[in-house]
Amino acid sequence: MPADTTPDDGIADEAAPSGPRGRAKGRRRKPRGKGRRALLVTAWTAAGIVVLGGTGVGYVYFKLNGNIKSVDINQALGTDRPTKVDNGSENILVLGSDSRSGGNKKLGGGTDDGSARSDTAMIVHLYKGHKRASVVSIPRDTLVDRPRCTGTNGTAYPAASAVMFNSAYSTGGAACAVKTVESLTGVRMDHYVEVDFSGFQKLIDDLGGVQVTTTKNIDDKNSHLDLQAGTHTLDGQQALGLVRTRHGVGDGSDLGRIQLQQAFIKALVEQVDHIGVLSSPTKLLDLADTATKSITTDSDLASVKALASFADGLKGIGSSHMDMVTTPVEYDPSDPNRVLVEKSKAKLVWDALKNDKPIPASATKGTATGEAKGVVASS
Repeated sequence: MPADTTPDDGIADEAAPSGPRGRAKGRRRKPRGKGRRALLVTAWTAAGIVVLGGTGVGYVYFKLNGNIKSVDINQALGTDRPTKVDNGSENILVLGSDSRSGGNKKLGGGTDDGSARSDTAMIVHLYKGHKRASVVSIPRDTLVDRPRCTGTNGTAYPAASAVMFNSAYSTGGAACAVKTVESLTGVRMDHYVEVDFSGFQKLIDDLGGVQVTTTKNIDDKNSHLDLQAGTHTLDGQQALGLVRTRHGVGDGSDLGRIQLQQAFIKALVEQVDHIGVLSSPTKLLDLADTATKSITTDSDLASVKALASFADGLKGIGSSHMDMVTTPVEYDPSDPNRVLVEKSKAKLVWDALKNDKPIPASATKGTATGEAKGVVASS
């Protein structure tokens, strides 16, 4: 994945990387403007219920409230956190979990070992006034120093050095993931949103599928995906396979996988725009029901009212006002299956978020990229 690319939309990847990963040359890429509002479709579909009329709206409201799962991040982390910058901006950590339990076991493959991983992570920074946003993806294979943290169940976990980023979630859940991101960036996370496998699949099915064009064959048994080059309307299972695949095309890297996700998200947004979700109360209700069942949020967002208020503050952010970057990384010289944060460039990213400034182009120049650009396009 290049230094500026699209996030994973809270969608999980396979349980563990496998196979060698090539070392692609770093290069600068221009940000892509379209397809960004899909990132917060979960909040929007929930918020849309608030504007529905009819005698059943009260029942619907409480039904959706009951769907939402939450974790109290503030209580778990206490006061040992970066100071919240009072400049009108907000930061949201969005994770995609790949639990192998329940319905996710069949979708994700692998062994149900009782754990889950955050194979997709991105920081969504909303600038003052909520008219612009930046999204910073954190590759799951990034080696980091995980701080000592306390899980939401109260268990304390010791610090660990040079571990994969996604191990923070599998070790201590949402609270440990947030703690690790804050330790890595020095940036306070104001909110947390997590999406799971089965919910993503059903959301795509509720939308009626997403049409994409592939320029190469994609065959990945790990993600249950077999697509010939050409145009396809992907159902939920195929869409999940596409955003999870890393060995079916390109260099087999996590970075390349996110390039595929970039193209899929663009296609997803165009699909949402064309079907007129907000003009159909029935479709909106179906989507809102699926979305609220699929997410876990921090306790401050754990209601339809809170999601609606949050989403209302985002409606002014158009696709041309959202920039996508990836944490500047380089391949680990001792293990090409891992990446290391390029600290001097990453500091430019974190400082920009702290100061509510645009991320400078120099922060994304010359960092590692994947090799799946152009394989998938919207139709």
